[in-house]
Amino acid sequence: MSALLVTAASCANNGGDEKIIDKTDFKSADGVFDIDALEALGRVSGAVVSPDGKKVLYGVSYESVEENKSNNDLYVMNTDGSDVQRITRTASSEGNAVWINGGKQIAFLYPENGVSQVWVMNADGSGRECVSSVEKGVSGFLVSPDESKILLISNVKYAQTAQDAYPDLPKATGRIIDDMMYKHWDEWVTEIPHPFIADFDGKKVSNPVDIMEGEMFESPVKPFGGIESFAWSPDSRKVAYVSRKKTGMEYAISTNSDIFLYDVAEKSTDNLTEGMMGYDTNPVFSPDGSMLAWLSMEHDGYESDKNRIFILDFATGEKRDLTADWDYTVDAIAWQPSSRGLFFLAYRDGVRPVFSMLLDGTVSVIAQGECDYDWLSPVSDSELVVMSHSMLRPNEIYLASAEKTTLISHVNDDIFAQLKMPRVERKMVPTTDGKEMLVWALYPQDFDSTKTYPALLYCQGGPQQAVSQFWSYRWNLALMAAHGYVIIAPNRRGLPGFGTEWNAQISGDYGGQNMRDYLAAVDYMKQYPYIDAKRIGATGASYGGFSVYWLAGNHDHRFSALLAHAGIFNMEAQYLETEEMWFANWDMGGGASNAPANSADAPDYGAFWRKDNATAQRTFALSPHRFVDKWDTPIMISHGEFDYRILSSQGEMAFNAAKLRGIPAEMVIFPDENHWILKPQNAILWQRLFFRWFDRWLKPAPESTPSN
Repeated sequence: MSALLVTAASCANNGGDEKIIDKTDFKSADGVFDIDALEALGRVSGAVVSPDGKKVLYGVSYESVEENKSNNDLYVMNTDGSDVQRITRTASSEGNAVWINGGKQIAFLYPENGVSQVWVMNADGSGRECVSSVEKGVSGFLVSPDESKILLISNVKYAQTAQDAYPDLPKATGRIIDDMMYKHWDEWVTEIPHPFIADFDGKKVSNPVDIMEGEMFESPVKPFGGIESFAWSPDSRKVAYVSRKKTGMEYAISTNSDIFLYDVAEKSTDNLTEGMMGYDTNPVFSPDGSMLAWLSMEHDGYESDKNRIFILDFATGEKRDLTADWDYTVDAIAWQPSSRGLFFLAYRDGVRPVFSMLLDGTVSVIAQGECDYDWLSPVSDSELVVMSHSMLRPNEIYLASAEKTTLISHVNDDIFAQLKMPRVERKMVPTTDGKEMLVWALYPQDFDSTKTYPALLYCQGGPQQAVSQFWSYRWNLALMAAHGYVIIAPNRRGLPGFGTEWNAQISGDYGGQNMRDYLAAVDYMKQYPYIDAKRIGATGASYGGFSVYWLAGNHDHRFSALLAHAGIFNMEAQYLETEEMWFANWDMGGGASNAPANSADAPDYGAFWRKDNATAQRTFALSPHRFVDKWDTPIMISHGEFDYRILSSQGEMAFNAAKLRGIPAEMVIFPDENHWILKPQNAILWQRLFFRWFDRWLKPAPESTPSN
């Protein structure tokens, strides 16, 4: 297998005459945050501190509507934000950029003849050279601490083709399938990623070895796993990696990934998390090499379980849950340079602060505000470089410590200086079961409380994904508010940041308390005289789309227009259509209250035919398609045909049902998009249709001018 990995292709920078996508000269005509302003924004990514702690390497990408794609270039600045230098200006995106050679050089990914390879250049962007020639390309890499080795992620063949079985049928296109997980997210699974370890001298990658050769398991775990799934030990002798060593049916019903430790010299592998049944991810060695930290979920099959911080002490073999007494789920971790503690990110009370945790479990806050922090790049035990965004601004880079947090990048200042943005406010809303719920309310720019406005209820997807101070380039709440709507964004049951009980309640209760939470938020907000109670809409994607479909038959005339993207309409069909069966089993079947994942009954414990499963029966009885007879509200539906998480047939069924019921309906299907709408022109089309639809039903028609 490894012999096929490296090709004889030479490296050259084949930029050709391709158009370079760059920052546009955006000028706002009226100071309103609109689609053009959204598309003009620079998208900041990565923020890697140099070995001496004095500089930050980061990326900024811009979209071209004309070219229908985006491009990422690299920049370097001092950690105080001074001396910003752009070091690449190319027709394709540089990615995975890291410092090497003591900060004198930078390694990164860049396409070579259409295939991503590893490149190296000087820290100022000069001396750019391709150093790998990998047949199937490199999707991620990690240089060893001593820089003598490099870990590469590249694909290997997985599925048998018709030609493998019958070589005399070279033009046959049929897929031969005998087990589950034959497709995932947006692809038919014909290849899977594997980690390769190769020699590296700074000028050439050579002698790659597939450390999972012969194993038909993914590493990293798709669809979202990346280079964070790997870690080199400080002595460069071992690699920790994440894999869910299951295929077919076993893969489809399980979230049990493990952390494996590979010895480079011995070519041996140990499972460090044997018997830990949920997701184990994001391994990170302590700088002194004595410990390994990782994120761990407890339950097999529960993809939104509490993410705990676990520590393994190599000397004693002891494993400890540092967050046993901390009731929030962790998103990312990074060791402090002294190995005495960790920095981490976690949602709490509607935002995502930066926390510090000592090895005794003591937690303190490093940085917080009405924002979400992102990315962790430590400078010292008390200071680190992070990124931060809110509902009103995309990511910028900050230098954070317990004493102060300082903005050090200014990528989009010139655009926002031209705009008057909407306003965000916290509301604490009573729920139907006597609790309080955080609801974000967004108001249009120049909001006047003496006037009335249409409103939109935002229904979150996931279903366990935070409604924090998030920034999205499609589900952008500020853009919706700027278009003249009051936005109602509840942190309903099922969302993280309010304790594990609040987070877990939604499993097995689709169509239950979380829907009552939505209605409570709408009823609370429409009491304000500035909201026109007759002009309220509801919208959302994925589980948010399910929510819209469910509310369509259960809203008691609260809404005047609806829009659902990639939503679940028929839960019985969805149970058998989706690829990740663990999700359907846990959330539709009630999770741990049913058969354990290793029992004979586990594969179908959440199925609609399990009459012995009261939770599943209640869930499927509340499927949105069962309430179509009560639909009476105009509805727009959108979906991507490459969406294998929730098939586009779900949207098509909902559209057909609405039309058969005589309800005004519109549908847009994207044949080249997955669960998300990613291509720039498709994204703009979606935004235009979104506002055209809601404006039609929620904004009064302009008064006509009498003719003379």
